Amino acid sequence: MKHYLQFSDLSLEEYAYIFERTVYIKHKFKTYQKHRTLVDRTLAMIFEKASTRTRVSFEAGMYQMGGSVVNLTTGDSQLGRSEPIEDSAKVISRMVDLVMIRTFGQDKLTAFANNSRVPVINGLTNEFHPCQILADLFTFFEHRNLGKSPLESLKGIVVAWVGDGNNMANSWLQAADLLDFKVHVSTPSGYEIDPRISGLKSAKSFKVFKDPHEACKGADLVTTDVWTSMGYEAENAKRQEAFADWCVDQDMMALAKPKALFMHCLPAHRGEEVSAEVIDGPQSVVWDEAENRMHVQKALMEYLILGRQTDTA
Repeated sequence: MKHYLQFSDLSLEEYAYIFERTVYIKHKFKTYQKHRTLVDRTLAMIFEKASTRTRVSFEAGMYQMGGSVVNLTTGDSQLGRSEPIEDSAKVISRMVDLVMIRTFGQDKLTAFANNSRVPVINGLTNEFHPCQILADLFTFFEHRNLGKSPLESLKGIVVAWVGDGNNMANSWLQAADLLDFKVHVSTPSGYEIDPRISGLKSAKSFKVFKDPHEACKGADLVTTDVWTSMGYEAENAKRQEAFADWCVDQDMMALAKPKALFMHCLPAHRGEEVSAEVIDGPQSVVWDEAENRMHVQKALMEYLILGRQTDTA
């Protein structure tokens, strides 16, 4: 049994399989062919942090594969009434086949997984957001594959991360460390990344820049996130001031490669972390990126429940 709590939980070979499987699953979706490999399987979704994209992508994906979904929040379960998370895990995992949790601290997710009899997926924590990076990497492959396999398409690219040293940044670092590409990181002072959180094997996979424009030079992909993530609303005014020079605009994109892509995990605030001209412009692939959350997660859920599948018809 495998859990998916952070990007580093799977191997290079497993990612090669999941990306190839996503190609197959998405093709069936786009050509209106049924793909129902998870009939009679149940996904429990536990939300301590609200979400639009996470809920819709997991729920729609599970239903499309023939399974069913139980949606829980802290307001309608014992999770919000001080039941130990270990007890909740032992009970819930006896009744379902897979659990997705979107919460605050990674420690809560880990405690649940340590007491679960079924695979657990990280839907987002303060520390990591691996499913989003999975979707981002697949989206890059779709747009820039040049006839190569997914992992070949990603090897050696440069990703510019402009903004907060948050869960997305941490997951990008893990992905670069494993898949052999480089991340240029630029954050305001006081909001830097902490490589220790990602547990990197080497510092060669990233480079830190004080100037976000310098980080974007020669990048194949420029990406960012909101300045104030959920749970940090009390810091909003302070962050607005600190991040003022970290808005991804046309000047930054002009420094990247001519065919560079722009991504954002959404929701986005135009005029803050990204200009409207960029997110709504020709280099932006944010809508494909959002849709691909569903497709990569379908491949991930299928793999965690059933293992490798060989059907290709």
